[in-house]
Amino acid sequence: EHREVAREAVRKSLVLLKNGKSSYAPLLPLPKKAGKILVAGSHADNLGNQCGGWTITWQGEPGNNNTAGTTILSAIKSTVDPGTQVVYAENPDRSAVDAGEYDYAVVVFGEPPYAETAGDNLNLTIPEPGPAVIQTVCESVKCVVVLISGRPLVVEPYIGVMDAFVAAWLPGSEGQGVADVLFGDYGFTGKLPRTWFRSVDQLPMNVGDEHYDPLFPFGFGLTTEATK
Repeated sequence: EHREVAREAVRKSLVLLKNGKSSYAPLLPLPKKAGKILVAGSHADNLGNQCGGWTITWQGEPGNNNTAGTTILSAIKSTVDPGTQVVYAENPDRSAVDAGEYDYAVVVFGEPPYAETAGDNLNLTIPEPGPAVIQTVCESVKCVVVLISGRPLVVEPYIGVMDAFVAAWLPGSEGQGVADVLFGDYGFTGKLPRTWFRSVDQLPMNVGDEHYDPLFPFGFGLTTEATK
């Protein structure tokens, strides 16, 4: 029962920041029935990365051995049609992506687990190989990028190549809550609880500032309708 509550919390906290390279061609919700889809990225099959710090240990730990739960990859596999082939490659090379003939891709990346001062970061950039995976996959295949992080990161250099972009924060043990919304069992409803900056040079940035020019403003969040 507590995991069902956690799964619901994940569904409601996801924030859809981009959906389609034009408003007339949204990518989400994703079709469950497809020929072959690609799942990529360091956080797609990693419970420790989903949970972040303060999970079992102070700093948390990457990997799937610390706590029970469902990774986003496992959730995708259990959500799509049985006839849909799901291919997972954490860091695929361009030739494999180009040759894959994928209907679409889900790229999941983010920060490693941290707590308190261990997470201090003056540049707030996406850790490698996240940017490289985004470019490799999204330049070849229609893609939704799912960011796992406890805070906004610098994404403006890559936002143009993404077809869709979701801030998933730290979904913890319930990767199924992410798949619930990506595939339309539930709609996106979440809104940004803070301003999403373009670059760290803008920080601190708050609503009402004279030069308030965020990538996504406080309270922003696109919505979708459930398809079931």
